[in-house]
Amino acid sequence: MIANRLLEADEDFNVHGEIERLTSSPHPGIELESEGNHWNVYKKNANPGPDVPPLGFIGEIYYDDMTDAPVDVMTPEAREYWNTHRWIAIAGFRESETTPCASFDEALNFILAINAAKTARPVGESEDPDDPEMYVQKFAKERGVPVEMPDIQAELVTPTGAALLVTLGYGAIGFTDDWLKISRRDSKGLAGRKKLVFQVLVVLAVYYGLLTDWHFHADPRFPWLFVGSRIDTHLTLPFVPTRLFNPDLGWLYLPFMVFVVVATSQAVNLTDGLDGLAIFPTIISAITFLALSYVAGATIAGFSLAEYLRIVSIPGSEELGVYCAAMFGAGVAFLWFNTYPAQVFMGDVGSLALGGGLGMLAVLTKNEVASAILHGVFLAETVSVIIQVASFRYTGKRVFRMAPVHHHFELKGWAEPKIIVRFWIISVMLALVALMSIKLR
Repeated sequence: MIANRLLEADEDFNVHGEIERLTSSPHPGIELESEGNHWNVYKKNANPGPDVPPLGFIGEIYYDDMTDAPVDVMTPEAREYWNTHRWIAIAGFRESETTPCASFDEALNFILAINAAKTARPVGESEDPDDPEMYVQKFAKERGVPVEMPDIQAELVTPTGAALLVTLGYGAIGFTDDWLKISRRDSKGLAGRKKLVFQVLVVLAVYYGLLTDWHFHADPRFPWLFVGSRIDTHLTLPFVPTRLFNPDLGWLYLPFMVFVVVATSQAVNLTDGLDGLAIFPTIISAITFLALSYVAGATIAGFSLAEYLRIVSIPGSEELGVYCAAMFGAGVAFLWFNTYPAQVFMGDVGSLALGGGLGMLAVLTKNEVASAILHGVFLAETVSVIIQVASFRYTGKRVFRMAPVHHHFELKGWAEPKIIVRFWIISVMLALVALMSIKLR
């Protein structure tokens, strides 16, 4: 985040001296009031009246009692703005609704920028250089605060937009693969390595396009070029409270994210070998992620479900419930015709798209590791292929009669409906375990 890259506050900083300096000239439309360990920031209303008070409260600046250095900023407008325009960078505003600042000037500017992002008019409307609104607009523009943003961009810069774009991108890759198989009358389709490269590129494009603040900066540390991330880069484990173990992966989170999404997509693709085998676990995963995304982001009458369950709070994640519900509904409709004996088939266009969507849900709801439990059926199918290939390559022997593992049971004489239903039962049980991990943390 931008805020994380701000300079540390000077220990010799004198907040009282800064107050006198700032209230004289740079911000004639601002008044400050000391209260405890913070300053209340008020903005003068140009046209006060019976219904419009002369001063409007727009935020607080907290400072260290020992050094007088500003440490945090809180604005009442921020929560409402964040709930309305989630995942949009607003001058370093972060999920905890506070941000460290390098100086009192930085802190005051931050509050002004947040206020401007909600209420200001287009830049350049006022020609008065002393107009505090104009000053704030200029600051907001320089810092990248979105004063005006097209609706389509606001909709895409959300967790749902990111998941949707990955789903569409992976669907396009799968469609290309299916189309080549049909048009060439060849089962090879798109080469495996090309398919893998395209999948990685889609995730990277969505990440850098929607899930970063675009503020790249060089750094002497590897990998030398960094960018602020809009998603939490901490790793959460099922059954382990975040207060005990919640390491920040930093730049390593991106390759980890790519691995989770691509691996999930490939796993669903491998599972799609029997009628209804892949779509039912997908349906179960979708409804599970609906619950996980809702509890991570929903606040009911001021009561935060995430805080109660002691899981990571993810503002805006409850919107993913719409995406999950759509996946669930589409999956049920597809299963109606895909159940044994199948009338329609998923193909790569379906399996890669659904797998990519499930992978993004795991990332965006901070259940990357827990998804290994939830997607246990997909994981078992993938591991069986890895074991089979490795065993045959290095020992010349096969562990399974055929891989993925559902074909192994076919060759053992199990009826196809029996294999499918038993895998369905396993997927339901694993989903319940994944949901249990929330409370048991």
